[in-house]
Amino acid sequence: MNVSPMRVYFDYNATSPLAEDVTDAVVRATRDVFGNASSVHHFGQQAKATMDAARSAVATLLNADLSEIVFTSGGTESDNFAIRGAAEALEPTGRRHLIASAIEHEAVLNTLKALARRGWRTTLLSVDQSGIVSPGRLRDAIGADTAVVSVMQANNEIGTIQPIAALAAIAHEHGALMHTDAVQSAGKIPVDVRVLGVDLLSMSAHKFNGPKGAGVLWIKRGTRMQPVLTGGKHERNRRAGTENVPAIAGLGVAARLAAGKLSVEAPRVAALRDRLEAGILRAVPGTAVNGAPESRVPNTTNISFERVEAESLLIALDLEGVAVSTGSACSSGTLEPSHVLRAMGLPAHRTQSSLRFSLGMFSTEEEVDRVIEMLPRLVGKLRGLTRKTVPA
Repeated sequence: MNVSPMRVYFDYNATSPLAEDVTDAVVRATRDVFGNASSVHHFGQQAKATMDAARSAVATLLNADLSEIVFTSGGTESDNFAIRGAAEALEPTGRRHLIASAIEHEAVLNTLKALARRGWRTTLLSVDQSGIVSPGRLRDAIGADTAVVSVMQANNEIGTIQPIAALAAIAHEHGALMHTDAVQSAGKIPVDVRVLGVDLLSMSAHKFNGPKGAGVLWIKRGTRMQPVLTGGKHERNRRAGTENVPAIAGLGVAARLAAGKLSVEAPRVAALRDRLEAGILRAVPGTAVNGAPESRVPNTTNISFERVEAESLLIALDLEGVAVSTGSACSSGTLEPSHVLRAMGLPAHRTQSSLRFSLGMFSTEEEVDRVIEMLPRLVGKLRGLTRKTVPA
């Protein structure tokens, strides 16, 4: 990992550093496995064998069949493929209603907006300040024309885990397909597609120490899908395009590592997250945790700092060598407050003063304690500046 020991990286939900074994796998595949996996000669079959090994590792992580794993370029493509592919396959049946939660990633929300412009009816399920989707709200919204329900398993900003199995059961009662975006849960908590009862599941390698440019859409056997990319017969005619073999090789190694260390790593990271959270709440007055604290992925906390502008605190931390975020990296650059926190009904001063801390494989107690030690000084300084700029 090429992160300076003087710097602290607490933004794993945006992307995670490569595990050493993953780096080695990507380098080897880039250098040695250059064949096209669709070619019948030795070099092509070498690439295909690399992909087969990765497919097996992902299938093991998800408790899936090999034939159900479709490689993509990442979470955004997987989400698009899941919703567009399923919706378009079901369009001839008259099912033209799509449901998602109001706190989904933009890859889901903007896909629904695009389909709405083409005539699909869409519904966003609201959440309360827990950040959890109520099965009752889905039951009230779903109908005979609903094609797809899409609710993320774990939220990228606040980390809350949704009752996916209960939501999937309601979707299936009404003949709809259930998709879950597991980008922030795969590799962090057990993700078993059979237990969840879903039809479609998205994941992305770079969220659990794999490379960027590789993702997965798990498609339950028998689920009808319209391909989003058309071309050759790659991925069993489901996703055309020459495969990114080095990135897929890294994805496979990351999946294997995640499956092997989950029982140890999840509680270790959870203990660090809890230490960080408790230390901040104790050391900095006027702080509060956003979202349900009892139902979260182990690495994430979202904390509001009263009378502090989140962007200012983020910059102050970065100047001290600490990387955190105000929310989704895909929304950086916007002046709008988090759509997740707004959907939870938090007041404006909370939505504009919240930071996300997300930890991972390389996080340590020393890093946690360093952040706890510096935050009171930084917050105090920013609050002092705010007082000075308020007219008498």
